[in-house]
Amino acid sequence: MSKRVAIIGAGPAGLMAAEVLSQYDYQIEIFEQKPSAARKFLMAGKTGLNISHAEPIDTFIQRYDHAMWLSPWVRHWDAKWIQSWMQGLGIGSYVGSSGRVFPIEMKAAPLLRAWLKRLADDGVKFHYRHRCINLSNNQLTIQNQNQQFNATYDAIILACGAVSWSQLGSDGAWQQWLSEHQIEPFQASNAGVLKAWSPFMQDCFGQPLKRVDAWVNAENKTHGDIVITHYGFESGVIYKLGRDLRDQKSQKQALNIHLDLLPDMTIEQLEKKLQANKKQSLTNVWRKAGLDSVKINLLREITDKNIWSDAKQMAQQIKQLNISLDGFRPIEEAISCAGGVKQIALSAQLQLRSNPYVFCCGEMLDWDAPTGGYLLTACFATGRAAGAGVHQYLA
Repeated sequence: MSKRVAIIGAGPAGLMAAEVLSQYDYQIEIFEQKPSAARKFLMAGKTGLNISHAEPIDTFIQRYDHAMWLSPWVRHWDAKWIQSWMQGLGIGSYVGSSGRVFPIEMKAAPLLRAWLKRLADDGVKFHYRHRCINLSNNQLTIQNQNQQFNATYDAIILACGAVSWSQLGSDGAWQQWLSEHQIEPFQASNAGVLKAWSPFMQDCFGQPLKRVDAWVNAENKTHGDIVITHYGFESGVIYKLGRDLRDQKSQKQALNIHLDLLPDMTIEQLEKKLQANKKQSLTNVWRKAGLDSVKINLLREITDKNIWSDAKQMAQQIKQLNISLDGFRPIEEAISCAGGVKQIALSAQLQLRSNPYVFCCGEMLDWDAPTGGYLLTACFATGRAAGAGVHQYLA
């Protein structure tokens, strides 16, 4: 009789694990508590599915906070592999000007439909609206709308997600099955940051600070646009600073970011442009120096009014504006999470050291990365690694 494998979670990591195992003679069952598969994946693809990134692999790997741990898997199942895999599903792809990899149709739904059909054709069984409520050794307790039952498996893969966007299925309930020392506490990642604004800033809400340099530590500068929101700041630039901001928080330091509002101009050039002209208002002087209304309003909000007419001091502020922050948006709103099942709790095959029947993969593992295709790539790679680990274990 074929050996039985259960996969908890029908997201990208769980589906990849199933794909690996479907090549062999196993009975594979996927349990998903939601009515359909990969809801967060579909949500990510609503505005254009950024599935990976085509930058050099050595640079790619360094986007992860546990780069050495993920490196073997991400190198093996990299952006080129993902594009080839998509082509095998009949989904063409292209590399955008930023290096990001997208399906030609831009949407996630066609890719997911083709993927689910292939898995079903290969014998993978899907059980939707089935919630795993307990795990003991190799026995699962499953609850659906009609009943609760126990089932025993030869191996179990947990692909349960982290704790962000819980309404899409990743509610973190699986943490009760592991001990505290096996899990790094979750923190919001790829999330907005909080800044209490005065009423003066209301007209700027939803407006971008265009083409700025931003950093927490000077060696990790990033460039792009930052959106001012009613609660603070949001954008890919902010997400890239998240790891350094969390380090500040963990060291019980005040949260701060620094902005260069005019990175293409030297401080000496800026000082000359800011020299007062009696015939011009201060706002016009600042505009002619290259500042738009959003940057001007931010300067008025953050800096001391007493230095506004001092060209030297204002040039320094524009080139290195220090902004204190009040924290992060709630973890439920975060695109992803830092934290999860620790590396020390797992073997090199992603097998739980405390329970050899169980393997873990995807966002529930303790790794973090910015947006840009890195999150999905690691979910795919760790899902395939867990599937390979299960096959090695069962064989």
